[in-house]
Formats: sequence, C-alpha cells, structure tokens
Amino acid sequence: MSTLGRIALTTTAAGAAAIAYAAGIERRRWTLRQATLPVLAEGARPLRVLHISDIHMLPGQKSKQRWIAALDALEPDLVVNTGDNLAHKQAVPAVIRALGPLLNRPGVFVFGSNDYYAPKPKNPVRYLLPRAKKKRIHGIALPWRDLRAAFVERGWHDLTHVRRIVTVQGQNIAVAGVDDPHLKRDRYNEIAGRPDPNAALRLGVTHSPEPRVLDPFAEDGYDLVMAGHTHGGQLRIPGYGAIVTNCELDRSRARGASRWGSHMWLHVSAGLGTSPYAPVRFACPPEATLLTLTPRPAGSTNTETDTRFGARADVR
Repeated sequence: MSTLGRIALTTTAAGAAAIAYAAGIERRRWTLRQATLPVLAEGARPLRVLHISDIHMLPGQKSKQRWIAALDALEPDLVVNTGDNLAHKQAVPAVIRALGPLLNRPGVFVFGSNDYYAPKPKNPVRYLLPRAKKKRIHGIALPWRDLRAAFVERGWHDLTHVRRIVTVQGQNIAVAGVDDPHLKRDRYNEIAGRPDPNAALRLGVTHSPEPRVLDPFAEDGYDLVMAGHTHGGQLRIPGYGAIVTNCELDRSRARGASRWGSHMWLHVSAGLGTSPYAPVRFACPPEATLLTLTPRPAGSTNTETDTRFGARADVR
C-alpha cells in the first residue's frame, strides 16, 4: 500500500473511531458541572441553583431519567429549567419522572423550540451556514401545554413574559423570562423595566441566549441570565472550542459562565441531550450545572469545575 493510501486509511479509521465515541459513549457521559458566581446582593446568604436544560427526552431513555432524578440529592435551593425538554410527542411522562423529585423544590422555567415542535431530520451542514441562510424546519406540534400544566401543578413558575418575586430560603429573588428567541417568540417589552433593587438576586431566564435579549436584561440591571440551546456547541474541537452556537452568541460563550457588560453574568448550559437525528457529542459531554451564588465582594471571581455525578451509560 502506498504512503498516501496508508494516510487515507488511517484518517478514515480515526474518523470512524471519533464518530463511534461521539455517538456511543460521550453523548451518554452524564456530567455535573459546578460553578461559583458572585451575583447576590451584599449581605445575602449563598444560594445553590441547579441549572437544567435541553433534555431532549425520548420515552425510552431510562438512565437519563434516573440520572436527572438523582440530582435531587444535591439539595438545590432553586431549580432553573431553560427549555427543550421534549424530543417526542409521548415524552412528557418521561420528563416528569426524571424531574419528579426536583419538582418538589422551588423552580422556574421557560420553553424552547423543542417543547413546541418535534425535531426533524436535517442536513448537518446547515448548522455551519450563517443564520440568515437557514430555513427553519418544524416537526409536529408537541404537548407543551401538558408539560406546563404538570410543572405548574407541582409549584414551578412559568416565566414566559412574566416578572415576579420568588422567595427562596427566606430571600426574595426578582425573576423574569421570555419565550424562545430562537423561534422569535420573545417579547422583552412585556417584562421591560428595572427589577426590584432590594431583591437578593435579579435573575433573567431565556432558552436561546440571543444578544438582542441579553442586552436589555443587562440594561435593566439584572445580575444573572441563564440560558441553554447551544448544546455547548455539541461538537467541540480541543484547543478551539465550539464550532457553532446555533444562535448569534459568540463561540467563546457556548457553555459555562461569562460576563455580559459591566454588571451582569451569563450562564449557558451545554444541556443534557441531542436531537434524535444528530445523536453525537464530542469534547462536550451532556451536563447539568450546580451554581453556588454568593454576594459580590470586591475582586471576586467565578470558578468552574466538572464532576462525574453517578455517571452511567444510557441503555435503552
């Protein structure tokens, strides 16, 4: 065999191995990320916030359901769900089983595109195109109203174009959210205005972290905005990071915590699932995040780590 042939064979084998790993191992390598963010008012008591996003649940994903349910052992003070819970019209019971213990804790949520519509097969190359050249493709309507009713019945607050005060561990949190910007359903004007300045935390929630939404949250004085949607890039190149974010957010912020302006922090979850038509992850394991929120002492910084939390392969 020629040298060129050996190189081609080696490249093909390496590519096949990478695909096998991304599809068969990494997309089931459940990971708990932990971060500390100095976003609370002076004198406030620290809060533990569990950020869950982009579950993309199929009814048969049993170990994903078990792993999410086990997160209740972290005893978060607040759960924030930033959408895309569903990937199948019959997945609502599976989502409720997964989140069941956590629904007994204070929680807030907004929905994403894959709560409203099922995914459809798409050419993966389209994710590399500029957003202006993409044609939005919707699947069948999903039972998001049933999911919303189950969340609200258990006490979680729907923040879709809503501002409210939520009391957590005796401290008032001013929360507000918008509908999914990815579907252009966001109407920030309905929640515009400065949140309660006496709140221990001013928290914004959105599914897709579009700058056109993040900017007014920052201008209104929010301390922290939480989002999902990006899947952390889903496919990341070591040393380069996310290839795309599937929104207008820059690649450097595709997952984790970053500053947005002089006051506000942004936290983007890489999420727990994938579309059933693109079931791969590389250098970007599925995740939930436990945020420890602390007061804003002078010179404070954020820290972030990854932890394998009861990791198990997803066997259907």
